[in-house]
Amino acid sequence: MFETCSIKHWILALIAGAALAASVPAHAAVKTIVLVHGAFADGSGWKPVADILQGHGYSVRVVQQPETSFEADVSATRRVLDKAGPCVLVGHSYGGMIITEAGMHSDVKALVYVAAFQPDVGDSIGTLAEKMPAASQSIGPVGDDFLAINTDAFPSDFAAGVPESAARFMAISQVPISAEALGGKATVAAWKEKPSYAVIATQDRMINPDLERFMAKRAQSQTIELVGSHAIFLLHAGEVAALIEKAAATAK
Repeated sequence: MFETCSIKHWILALIAGAALAASVPAHAAVKTIVLVHGAFADGSGWKPVADILQGHGYSVRVVQQPETSFEADVSATRRVLDKAGPCVLVGHSYGGMIITEAGMHSDVKALVYVAAFQPDVGDSIGTLAEKMPAASQSIGPVGDDFLAINTDAFPSDFAAGVPESAARFMAISQVPISAEALGGKATVAAWKEKPSYAVIATQDRMINPDLERFMAKRAQSQTIELVGSHAIFLLHAGEVAALIEKAAATAK
């Protein structure tokens, strides 16, 4: 019964969010959105956001980076950007590292960081996280220098608020990430040259919300705060989509 109620609540939240996003005009100058997932996940998590954007006439492309090294993940993103045309580039979590680097691509017109790292030149996830540690301590080695979140802790640390069955499946299907990828340092910062937007997840346990605020303020990003966990793109798909559409509508 509890799980059924949770799922109903989640569906109603998505519908309400979609209604909010529908209030944003779809006559944007940029009509393509490229979505980059974060660590311990894959691109399928973007489906609720992608469905809203496509329903409003946007072309959506989802990067499936390998999470084997920072360079490989940036390269995978650039391959998608080479075919996308003028676009808004969106990153969740570790995906923020990737879009900061790959965002220098000439077709990227704006950047959107969703509960994401937003590095300056020389920053890595490690150096940023040391400034303001996250609440979660559940990431550990799984072999061959790859890391994953403890499956028992995943629902509360990564996906709090997501229906229990969905959160459990996310836990067992998570994509381990290499320590090399997490240690990658930004060599450029695209947000210094292009408009940026940020979503702060106020109950994030994977990235300290105060660190998200610090990075967004440093980048002078237009920022919204949403109550929810690291999986904010699932919990508030409508609001996240609306911010992406705002970035597209104002891009030049």
